[in-house]
Formats: sequence, structure tokens, C-alpha cells
Amino acid sequence: MKPLIKVMLILGSIFALTFILGRVLGILTIENVKHWLELAQSVDPIWVAGTVIFLLFLDLFIAVLTLTITILAGFFLGFPAGATAALTGMSLAAFTGYTISSVWGDRVISLLVRNKNERLEMRETFGKSGPTMIILSRAAPIIPEVTACMAGATGMRLHSYALYFIISSLPYVLIAAYAGSISSTDSPQPAIYAVLLLYAVLWIGWYLFRQKTKKLVQS
Repeated sequence: MKPLIKVMLILGSIFALTFILGRVLGILTIENVKHWLELAQSVDPIWVAGTVIFLLFLDLFIAVLTLTITILAGFFLGFPAGATAALTGMSLAAFTGYTISSVWGDRVISLLVRNKNERLEMRETFGKSGPTMIILSRAAPIIPEVTACMAGATGMRLHSYALYFIISSLPYVLIAAYAGSISSTDSPQPAIYAVLLLYAVLWIGWYLFRQKTKKLVQS
């Protein structure tokens, strides 16, 4: 388990650094994202969809406010158009990360984990725990990108990863985009309730997963 945690922490730290830089430089703030979407809407709704897709695809390289963008997609595009745009962007990021990691990930892991037996242990561990990690990955920023890269680097089959990704992302996108579509600046409660519901369910899932993992390690 330790080699897997080590690699995931390193990847997570890299993604977290991009998020911090984005915030420090004042680039990917909620205000900026909303402003860009308003500008796009003044041109044509298709530009709003394109902006949402681009921003969520960018999440693979620079950590962005995924849930906020998904809610705003529903607000500006309505439902189900907002959900479609958000899911498209997330899918592009996830499968690009998976593909890049499936090609070059093994070399990177070899540099991070020198011991061959530990690398084999890491693959086996992710093979067992990876599906649950992917399904619960929307519980926090950065984890979806990390698990996508790990899935590609450890050789998880594409159709398996695709299934876990859909199970994780589709309900998340549908709930967030729908909440955004029925919210307004005067009545933001649906979006707030959606955020609380999504995180509550996912965090409970992570808690149960950790409890199960601890029992397996102790047995």
C-alpha cells in the first residue's frame, strides 16, 4: 500500500501546486470563470459550452474548480445541455490523462519507485483498490486526475476505467448541472444543497472505504 500512497501523494502534490499557482496569480478564480462564461454567452451559447469543455479539460494540467464550473454550466446552458458540456470536458481530461499515463506512466513510476517488487505491489494494490478510488474520486479536487493517471500507468483496462469513471462522474454531473439550472443569483439554495449532498455522500463513501482498508491491512 505504501508505494501506491507515495506515488499518489506525489501526483496529488503536483496537481495541488498548479491549483495554488492559479489562485495566487488570480487566474482561475470563481469570479474569472463566471466572467468568461458571461462573455461567451453574450456571443453565442455554443461558446459557453466550448468554454466549459475547455476549462474542464484544462483540469488535467491545471487544477480547476470542477464542481463550480459544472454548476455554472447548468446555470448558463440549462439542463441537460450544461450537463453534456461538463461531462464532455471531464471525459476529455480523464481519458487524455489515462492515455498519456498508459504510454509514459511506467517510466515515471520507475523513477519514483526504484524497487521492482514495490512497483508490482503497487499495481496489485491499485488493481484491488483502484475501482473504489475512481468511483469515489469526485469527493475532492485533484483525486479524479490522480486516479486517471494511476489507472493508465498501472495498466487498468480502458473499458474498466471507463465504467468506473461513468459511475463516478455521471451522477455528479447530472446533480450539479441540474442544481445550477434551477438556481439564480437571488436563489442559490439548490446549488448549495447539491454541493452539500454530493460531498456528504462521497465523504461517507471514503470513510467506509478507509475502514474496510484498515481491516484488510490488519487481518
